[in-house]
Amino acid sequence: MKNSPSIGQYLIQQLYAHGVRHVFGIPGDYVLGFYDQLEKSKLRLINTCDEQGAGFAADAYARVRGLGAVCVTYCVGGLKVANTTAEAFAEKSPVVVISGAPGIKEREKNPLLHHKVREFDTQKKVFEQLTIASTVLSDPQTAFQEIDRVLHAALRFKRPVYIELPRDLVGTPGIAHHRTPEIHERSNPKSLRAALAEAHEMIDGARQPVILADVEVHRFGLQDQVLQFAQKTNIPVAATVMGKSVIGEQHPLYLGIYEGAMGREDVRQFVERSDCLIMLGAFMTDINLGIYTARLDPARSIYATSEKLSISYHTYEEVRFKDFMRGLLGLRLRRRPRSPLPRPLPVASFKVRPGPVKLTVQRLFARLNAFLSANTVVVADVGDALFGAADLFIRQRTEFLGPAYYASMGFAVPASVGAQLANPKLRPLVLVGDGAFQMTGVELATAARYGLNPVVVVLNNRGYGTERHMQDGPYNDVWPWNYSRLPELLGAGRGFVVETEQELDRALEEAQSWTKSFCLLDVHLERLDRSPALDRLAARLAKRL
Repeated sequence: MKNSPSIGQYLIQQLYAHGVRHVFGIPGDYVLGFYDQLEKSKLRLINTCDEQGAGFAADAYARVRGLGAVCVTYCVGGLKVANTTAEAFAEKSPVVVISGAPGIKEREKNPLLHHKVREFDTQKKVFEQLTIASTVLSDPQTAFQEIDRVLHAALRFKRPVYIELPRDLVGTPGIAHHRTPEIHERSNPKSLRAALAEAHEMIDGARQPVILADVEVHRFGLQDQVLQFAQKTNIPVAATVMGKSVIGEQHPLYLGIYEGAMGREDVRQFVERSDCLIMLGAFMTDINLGIYTARLDPARSIYATSEKLSISYHTYEEVRFKDFMRGLLGLRLRRRPRSPLPRPLPVASFKVRPGPVKLTVQRLFARLNAFLSANTVVVADVGDALFGAADLFIRQRTEFLGPAYYASMGFAVPASVGAQLANPKLRPLVLVGDGAFQMTGVELATAARYGLNPVVVVLNNRGYGTERHMQDGPYNDVWPWNYSRLPELLGAGRGFVVETEQELDRALEEAQSWTKSFCLLDVHLERLDRSPALDRLAARLAKRL
C-alpha cells in the first residue's frame, strides 16, 4: 500500500493542482507546522505586513488567476481577514482561507488557550457566514474528502471557503486509498433547451439587442465566449464597473461602461433603449447601476448568472452559466449589419499646458489614460479613484480590478501585490486615495521585498473626498503624510511630489522607465475637486430632486 500524504501535504497538493502558486499570510504558532510544509513545497509563501493585506492580495490573485489562498493563525489572524473574506464573498472571488488552530487534544476540558475568543468553534462560526463552504480538518479519515468538497465549492461558486487546520493533525496521514474525484456538474437538458429556445426567439426578434457583460464573465473565464458570441452576431457589448475590461476596450463592438447616471449619456441611452438586453454574469448592485439611476426593463432582458437564469419573467432552474453561454454560441442567430455605435472616447495625446498649471482630477486621469499600455493592470481603490478610473481606456481584457460592490477601502495597494504575482507580465497602476492609502499603503514593503514594481498614484486631497460631497465635516480629514518620502523609510522605490501638470508628466515618464521597484506619486489635489464620473452622477441626481 502506498504511503499516504499528510493532511497538510494533501491540501498543498490540491492547491497546486488547481493553479495556486503563491500563498499569502502572516505566521503564528498555531500554523507554523503547516508553514514549514509550505516552505518545503512548490508553493511560494508571501509574507505581508498585516493579515488584511494578505487577504486583499489573495483576493486580487484569485481574480486574475482563478483561485487564491491566504494562510493565517487562529483568531488573531483569522478574524483580521474576516473583512477581506467578506469582500471576496460579496464580489465572487474564490479565496481559500486557511487558518491554523489549537490541536484537537489541546481542546480537552476546554482550557483558556491563547487567541481563543469564546469557544473553540467561534472563528468557524464567523466564517460560516462569510464563505460558501467551510470545514475543520479534525478527522484524518475524512480530511481529504473535506478538502476536495470545499475546494470544489470555491471553484463552482467563485466564492471564498474556509479550512481550519488543527496543529496536531498537520502531519497526520490521511486515508491511503483516497482518490481525488472528478466532479462534472451538468445542466438539466430540458430546462437548458427551453431556455435557449426562448432566448433564440427573443434575440432574433429584437431590433437593438445589447450584451451587458459583468463580473462573472471574468470569474468563470468566459471572456472568449462572450467575444465570439458578439462577433458572430454583431451584437454590441457594454460592461459594468465591476465587469470593466471584460473585453478589450478598443474592440469595434465595445460600447463602454454602463453605470446609470455615472456613465456617458450616449452609452446609457443605447443600453436602456435595447429591446433585448442580454445580461451575462451581472450583479445588480447599487454602484453597478449608478446608485440605482439605471432603468433596465426585466421584461426585455435575458439575465444569466451562476445562480439564476431568467428570460423576461420566466425563470429556468438547474441551468449552469457556462452551459447557457455555450448554448448561446451554438444557436443559429442571424448576423446583424454593423450599425453606428457609441464609442469609448479616443485616447487623446496629453499635452502639458505651459507654466505651473495646477493639476485637477480630470487632467490627472487624462494623463493616466495616455500612460496605460497593453501590459498595465489598473487596480483602483474605493472612491473617486474608482469612479474616475471607470473612464480609463483598458487595452486588454481582465486588466482592471476594483472593489466596486463591497467597496472596502485599502484594497488597491495589497491587491497590486497579488495581481502582479498572479501574472508577472502585468505592471500594476494603483489608484488610491490618501485615506485608503493610510490603511494599507505599508504593503509597499511587501512589493519591495518580492521585487514587484507597481506605480502607485495617491490622490491626495487630505481626506475622504467622496464623502465630503455627501456630508462634510472634520471627520473626513486625515493627517497629511509625506507620502513621497516612504521610499526613504523602506529603502526601496522612488517617490515624487506632484502638484502641476508638468510635474505629473515628468513623474510618469520616469516611473515608466524605472522598473526596479515601486514608484509612488503623491498627487496634490483640491479638497473638493472630483472626477467627471462623479460630476455626471451629481448633475443627474440633482435633476431628480
